[in-house]
Amino acid sequence: MSATGLADVSMLELYRHEADERIETLTAGLLALERDPKSAVHLESCMRAAHSLKGAARVVGIAAGVDIAHAMESCFVAAQAGALTLDNGRIDALLRAVDLLRRISQAAEGESPEAAQSIPEAVRACLEALGRAAAAPAGNDAAAAREALPATTVAGDRAPGDAAPTPAEPQRQGGSAVRITAETLDRLLGLAGESLVEARWLTPFSQSLLRLKRQQYDLGSTLDRLRDALAGGHATEEAHSLLHEAQSRALQCRQYLASRLAELETFDRQVAGLSRRLYEGALACRMRPFADGLRGLPRMTRDLAHSLHKQVRLVIEGHDTQVDRDVLEQLEASLTQLLRNAIDHGIESPRARRAAGKPEEGVIRVEARHSAGRLLVTVADDGAGVDLDELRQTVVKRRLANTEAAAAMNEAELFEFLLLPGFTLAGSVTEISGRGVGLDVVRELLRRLRGTIRVSSRLGAGTQFQLHLPLTQSVVRALLVEVGGEAYGLPLAGITCALKLPRASIGSLSGRPHFTLRERRIGLVSAHQVLETRASPATTGEISVVVLNGGAGEVGLVVDRLLGERELVIQPLDARLGKIKDVSAGGLMEDGTPVLILDAEDVVRSIEKFAAGGDLAGLGANSAQSAQTPRRRVLVIDDSLTVRELERKLLTQGGYDVEVAVDGMDGWNAIRAGRFDLIVTDIDMPRLDGIELVRLVRQDPRLKSLPVMIVSYKDRPEDRHRGLEAGADYYLAKASFHDQTLLSAVAELIGRAAS
Repeated sequence: MSATGLADVSMLELYRHEADERIETLTAGLLALERDPKSAVHLESCMRAAHSLKGAARVVGIAAGVDIAHAMESCFVAAQAGALTLDNGRIDALLRAVDLLRRISQAAEGESPEAAQSIPEAVRACLEALGRAAAAPAGNDAAAAREALPATTVAGDRAPGDAAPTPAEPQRQGGSAVRITAETLDRLLGLAGESLVEARWLTPFSQSLLRLKRQQYDLGSTLDRLRDALAGGHATEEAHSLLHEAQSRALQCRQYLASRLAELETFDRQVAGLSRRLYEGALACRMRPFADGLRGLPRMTRDLAHSLHKQVRLVIEGHDTQVDRDVLEQLEASLTQLLRNAIDHGIESPRARRAAGKPEEGVIRVEARHSAGRLLVTVADDGAGVDLDELRQTVVKRRLANTEAAAAMNEAELFEFLLLPGFTLAGSVTEISGRGVGLDVVRELLRRLRGTIRVSSRLGAGTQFQLHLPLTQSVVRALLVEVGGEAYGLPLAGITCALKLPRASIGSLSGRPHFTLRERRIGLVSAHQVLETRASPATTGEISVVVLNGGAGEVGLVVDRLLGERELVIQPLDARLGKIKDVSAGGLMEDGTPVLILDAEDVVRSIEKFAAGGDLAGLGANSAQSAQTPRRRVLVIDDSLTVRELERKLLTQGGYDVEVAVDGMDGWNAIRAGRFDLIVTDIDMPRLDGIELVRLVRQDPRLKSLPVMIVSYKDRPEDRHRGLEAGADYYLAKASFHDQTLLSAVAELIGRAAS
């Protein structure tokens, strides 16, 4: 490419970069002007943004961008002069112009700047709409409008000889910006993490040299004793001379070693501090303000509310809360879905709000803040709230539970159904909602990021979704524990507390050990049983306990030793391993030793499975050593937590030993690693669907005779044929959960559970 071509590409990139910034300014300004059309600050901001865009478009030769920006500028100048008011119709026209400018700026890199002319009809319609929007009102204001509009021609057009405006103005308030690829940034953070680990190696090395210092001292003492022994003998003059020289050199070595040790300790502190600052600086490069992930939400909220004839105000708090780049990018889609849900289902129509004694304008609040080392994102509305009775009826109607089970469910259990794919409370299907596709997007995000969600609602007062997410995907603050001679990390977000208990304070309830914490009974389970390691003999009268909060209650995990808190650099496990039971990732200790980072929720679920099967061992026993009557084992594979638990409870109550997997790949790993008498799987799952999973089982010589049952929402004949053709032995609709159909089908395949 010629130098001229390179220069053109560079200018086009600068134009795109500036267009992104100016378009954000225009969007935010127009949304503010919709509430306060006469705001001088926002009118000035929008006018300057349009003027800068016009100049930038002229430099790179995008004529359509020049025309549109000029027409927008005319509207803003007329509004500043009082010649027109930016009502809703004019705001709509201006926002459509902003959308068109965005399309022009996002032209494919391989296209020329004139690629914008490929949409001439859209440009022409936009200019006509802006022309109508800028038309002077009738009456006395007409003259003022005629005087104001031509003024934009003078302000916007460059006189001959004037310097061309630059396509990008420096952003002084935030400092200069540079562009860097995500891969380079990740590599920099990785190197900074390695530097931090290597710097920590100096401390144990310095401590190891203290042994040499002690040996030097012992050598000096030995020489002193030798001198005393020779003093009463008949040693020669030469022997005394050599002894004196040895003592002198030993003293010099000791002094020199002490001096070097002091210097090494100083260097250790300096390098550790420098590596720490380097790592924190590299980590800060990954962090972005929460507001960066919300730029499209105010516009989306405004447009969707208008289409539904509702009045909605979006309030965002915690703009400057720092969030990891990867977390923020994945969070945007979930926030969009939660807002759409709040606008469509939560906020009532103005008439309904008036009847309820509420302001016609509904309010949705999005807040981000740091809490206990986690990112807490809250989306709350002041709408109608969720009718729990209606939710129970829908659960029963959809045959997800029978009437008695639904009536016994608490609020948290009922809200779990809202996150199921295909579940909806909407009475009809519209372009916006009604198909039940939405909140499962939020659930999938939380699964990927190891986060949790809490839903609360008050009928008539609104609904609140709280997302608990990690601050970063790069580091985790964890409690290190020792189990069976190996170190493991437990993220602090999943821990209620850690403590040492006297063995005398441990009681027994229904044969299970427990202790009392703040007037609550907490069951105790050995980490050796959960992690399947060899139990260590008890050496003291105390036990070390970590109280985990896995979402379904608290449990005390008994470990060998508490090693203290650490900030671990996360090392993702190979994706080919799939989901490893009870493990979320790897990490590096201070001396570079790798450790496994446990998943608190997985650990709690494993404990629940032991408890449900009656397999919990005593604190001094290993699960592998516990003699239990063998029972038929069933693996349940479903990506829906609620459905998975319903199946597990039903089969467990039927006397089967049940293990669960969270998706197809997790199930495939479990099948290959364990021994099962039956596989019960869903079809639609991430990473590996149920049909492909059945094919893999049938292709494996060791597993091809293993019975497989498909349980799915899909109940069409073609769906059944597809599942059975893949090799499934039984196909059952999920509508049968509420009766004995599932247990009967399982008994038909592998027999009834042993009594």
